Amino acid sequence: MARGESDAVAETCVFCLIANDRDKETEIISENEWMVCFRDIDPAAPHHYLVVPRQHICSYLSLHSGHIDLIERMAEMGRNVLRDQGITDMTETRLGFHKPPYISVAHLHLHVLAPTSQILEYMDYKFIPDTSSFITEEHLCKQLQNIFTTAEH
Repeated sequence: MARGESDAVAETCVFCLIANDRDKETEIISENEWMVCFRDIDPAAPHHYLVVPRQHICSYLSLHSGHIDLIERMAEMGRNVLRDQGITDMTETRLGFHKPPYISVAHLHLHVLAPTSQILEYMDYKFIPDTSSFITEEHLCKQLQNIFTTAEH
């Protein structure tokens, strides 16, 4: 993407605006140099957060093996936010990404949901692990690692 195109995306992408502190309405729950976490505006569970990188990445399809660390750090931030919110049973959590075309914002974002037993029934189908519409962060990291391993040979 040319520099001008990247700037245009950053100016119009709602998650770029949030992640780069140009949206004053969204409460940031956690942040660091590389990413931010905030509540989903249409929560599917009592705890439903989004972790987004500050850098514009269109979707998980834009990732390569060099992004495994980013995905792991995004998941770590999501789990830390859950712990800070009093969630101690990590078996009752779900972390993952929607697959295009099942994304509403074309900016990589990790869904962090808990407890999974309380995901709203009418929204549950959107968050079924490793289906045609949703990939868990663990599965995505394995997939990226496999691509890297295959490319080495």
